[in-house]
Amino acid sequence: MRRAPSSPHVDDFGASIEAGTVSAPARIASLNPATTELLFALGAGPRLVARTTWDVWPDSARAVPDVGPGLRPNVEAVLAQHPDLVVLYASAENRVAADQLHAAGIRVIALRTDRLADFARATREIGRAVGESASAATVIDTMQRTLAHVRAVTRALDHPTVFWHVWDSPIYTIGAGSFLDELLTVAGGTNVYADRSEPSPQVSLEDVIRRDPRIILAGAAGKQSLAANPLWQGVRAVREGRVFVIDTNLVGRPSVRAGEAAASIARLLHPGIAL
Repeated sequence: MRRAPSSPHVDDFGASIEAGTVSAPARIASLNPATTELLFALGAGPRLVARTTWDVWPDSARAVPDVGPGLRPNVEAVLAQHPDLVVLYASAENRVAADQLHAAGIRVIALRTDRLADFARATREIGRAVGESASAATVIDTMQRTLAHVRAVTRALDHPTVFWHVWDSPIYTIGAGSFLDELLTVAGGTNVYADRSEPSPQVSLEDVIRRDPRIILAGAAGKQSLAANPLWQGVRAVREGRVFVIDTNLVGRPSVRAGEAAASIARLLHPGIAL
């Protein structure tokens, strides 16, 4: 079990997070799609000088210079944009980059955004760091209200069993350790792999058939892959045409659009639902 930082203003690599109330950063590099979306929602989008290749929402993010991947980022490309703050995902792969940026005299905030609670914390800390605490509070309140509304509407409905197709060869799905499992629960679904604690467990087709999900959620490419493989006909949801395409850009990460993501899933699971 990972421990939360002992101080409320320490990032997930143990570095202090400086408040932006006196000198807010003017040039921000965001190396995490979730935090790029967040910075735009906070009103700090015009201050972004670098993003990753994966950061495509909102549309205005595409105008920000692309510095490559967010995992093991190209530190030279980031430094070439002369940021005074870099926000990145706190993973083992990114610790070296964080150290290199610190050594270059750049402020770094490294935060996990794996669960909905992580994202709420990241919103508070990043909002504080960029001088937008009031906007951060509004973002969190809006997200939580929308999630609560979707949860309230779906609570009394039948919760169909769902297999979330993440990858096909080998087969990966979502476990109880994933924020996607959180969204699925809010949306009124039952994850057939909720008994697996890891965020993205590898599973076998035989076991998927045994668990007999009523619905499969997949990306567009995933649905095509299932349709092309006759072995998947052993799964009831495939045979009965209940493989539904999700918007992976919307639901693919905890973000300011988490409430919208949960609502989109609820509409797939419960056609005609009023949200």
